[in-house]
Amino acid sequence: MDDLERALRNAAGLIAEYRRGVATARVGPAAPREAVAAALDPVLPEDPEPLDSVIDDLVAGATPGLMGSAGPRYFGFVVGGSLDAALIADLLATGWDQNAFNAALAPAALAFEDVAGSWLKELLHLPASASVGFVTGAQAANTVGLAAGRAHVLAAHGWDAGRDGLFAAPRVRIVAGTERHATIDRALRLLGFGDRSIEEVPALANGELDPDALAAALARGPDAPTIICAQAGNVNTGACDDLTAIAAAAREHGAWLHVDGAFGLWAAASPRTARLVAGVELADSWCCDGHKWLNVPYDAGYAFCAHPQTHVEAMTYVASYLSGQVEGRAFGGGDFTPESSRRARGFATWAALRSLGRSGVADLVDRCCELARRFADGLNALDGCDVVNDVVLNQVLVRVGDNDLTNRVEERVQRDGTCWLGATTWRGERLLRISVSSWSTSEADVDASVEAIRSAREAEVAA
Repeated sequence: MDDLERALRNAAGLIAEYRRGVATARVGPAAPREAVAAALDPVLPEDPEPLDSVIDDLVAGATPGLMGSAGPRYFGFVVGGSLDAALIADLLATGWDQNAFNAALAPAALAFEDVAGSWLKELLHLPASASVGFVTGAQAANTVGLAAGRAHVLAAHGWDAGRDGLFAAPRVRIVAGTERHATIDRALRLLGFGDRSIEEVPALANGELDPDALAAALARGPDAPTIICAQAGNVNTGACDDLTAIAAAAREHGAWLHVDGAFGLWAAASPRTARLVAGVELADSWCCDGHKWLNVPYDAGYAFCAHPQTHVEAMTYVASYLSGQVEGRAFGGGDFTPESSRRARGFATWAALRSLGRSGVADLVDRCCELARRFADGLNALDGCDVVNDVVLNQVLVRVGDNDLTNRVEERVQRDGTCWLGATTWRGERLLRISVSSWSTSEADVDASVEAIRSAREAEVAA
């Protein structure tokens, strides 16, 4: 056994040990960034060091600062764990070290993206003819979708954005809900539109875009290139926009419809929740994450487009040295994404879908939604706690007091370590925010977390 094989076997044992313990370990890190950095030797070594020594120091240095986000009691942001099959596939992807730019460079990587992408479209009720790019996450997927939309709507008004840029282009209307995700705003800045380009449409009671207000806004506006940003899964409440009504308005006004479905698009995969995203197939582009509800290791996102040629024109490039970028090729890889240097993300997504199957994905969605409702029921039963949103998916917002008390409860829960969750500001009010996204979360995990919130609130009220 050579040094590499011995080190890999040791690393596999360390990973297995970590995964066994993460279900019961403290969720929050034991040390903050500053303490972790202070414990590392800041001096760049002059000479090579043995492999075992490097890895031993890596593990010892990183362990105090590891967040237990792979475990069952992490409810911050919208973070899934990682399924066993997807984890192992991702380890293999690292070992194989493929650059998934094109079929000449990494044929296996692109083939697995082809198959996994087809499966994703089927599960998410998207057109089979749509293109799909495997990207880092929702930020990249939203940027790709909106870049394709920019090219499409400007071309419809006689302007080639890829050739001529934006300086003298017709002004593009960007219409989006007040409760859109912030990655939409950043994508628009990256694409040269800027924050002030957004025409905001008010939201309904649970945070979904008001389709009547959208129709009125479109009717009032000029006949101009228009992009509408809708969402499936409000990051605070889980609410999904009425995509059927929004798509009808988009078609009436010749607008491009982009759907940010980073986690909420997975509602389509379950018969119990598919009604929430009815009409999703009518959009022009979609964003979705794998490292959220599919529980694929970070990072994994998907950018879908109903107009593959537009998708390619917005993203692809050629150069004399790029083998395989020939006319007439089957598009894939870097043709659909901003990166030339691409991790082979299709392996982990394929493994996750193969291990779960259609029924397993539906069960994962259903189980997380059921556990979110259990969270809501448990919190509503506590004195001083009120769930303020309609729990339609896996997101729960709970009022535990005024803004100051909420922040203190958040901090105490995180220090306690039983679970990890964050706070948010929704409609001017500070609230605890819970996202149930992991395959490994159980009823017992939820109940223990409710008790931790109760205990933290009581302690802060008494302080």
